[in-house]
Amino acid sequence: MIPATYQRPDAIAHALQALAASTGSNDTRPIAGGTNLLDLMKLQLVTPTTLVDIGRLPLDRIEAREDGGLRLGATARNADTAWHPLVERDYPLLSAAMLAAASPQIRNMATNGGNLLQRTRCTYFYDRATPCNKREAGSGCSAIGGLTRHHAILGASEHCIATHPSDMCVALAALDAVVHVASVRGERAIAFADFHRLPGDTPDIDTNLAADELIVRIELPPATHFAAHSAYLKVRERLSYAFALVSVAAALDIAPDGTIRAARLALGSVAHKPWRSTAAEDALVGARPGESSFATAADLLLQGAVSQGQNAFKIPLARRTVIRALEVATQGTVDNQGSTRPQPETLA
Repeated sequence: MIPATYQRPDAIAHALQALAASTGSNDTRPIAGGTNLLDLMKLQLVTPTTLVDIGRLPLDRIEAREDGGLRLGATARNADTAWHPLVERDYPLLSAAMLAAASPQIRNMATNGGNLLQRTRCTYFYDRATPCNKREAGSGCSAIGGLTRHHAILGASEHCIATHPSDMCVALAALDAVVHVASVRGERAIAFADFHRLPGDTPDIDTNLAADELIVRIELPPATHFAAHSAYLKVRERLSYAFALVSVAAALDIAPDGTIRAARLALGSVAHKPWRSTAAEDALVGARPGESSFATAADLLLQGAVSQGQNAFKIPLARRTVIRALEVATQGTVDNQGSTRPQPETLA
């Protein structure tokens, strides 16, 4: 057991001061739901000396913005976010993606900010007996030439071929979310496309979040024009509690004449971050929904895809899933993929 100091500040300023006192990126960590951090600590993949519990901080609100967008508090639970009336009504793509993730028990604990900071689910990352550049920079990548069924086909490097596991993040990427972070130096906004990093030669650095910064909220721009035609498809090896082999977030704005006015497309579990291509989206603008236009968009989205041995199937699978997601979105938004809202218990 590695000893750690536990702090539970009752003000955001106190939490930021604790993070600012950290002497390194692994020294002090904020903890909320703990659904990934505690797993990493148990395996001694991270060994913080101080845990800062942010659960009491006023960061759990979900509220409309003045311009019609939405604010998602960093410590709001995934389940509460997915079932929130404003999310269901205006951002069904996000609701569907979140309900496709993990299990109900985990969604009840996991937080929005924590979801963004999930570490990869690469087998070699979790196996301390094998070299891993993400776990220990410069040690090598055991996945290359190894078991690669779940690994990246886009954006990988010679140093890492792992993928980001989040479902929520795929929808947030498609919806042009903005991540707001704070530190003792002040607050700044990070466009979602810039929040996660590709591995390059520093795969141990997952995000552009500084060690002393805290995610305080996620903001979504108005997106009601996509609400009627959106779909999140997740292809996995079993129906429940499994990470995606490939996932697709698709949303269309269809004009009265049947042409596409705007489109959003993002791929999950194919790269170190949610994968999006504005060229693929632009190719759909002005086109009529159909297999031909959807196939063109899929090819553009997957441009540059490279297999890593056992995951060669992912490239045609991703192409077919993109086309199918766009077909489903054209037909109309599916109400939370058939999920059933949990009802409050009543006493007899």
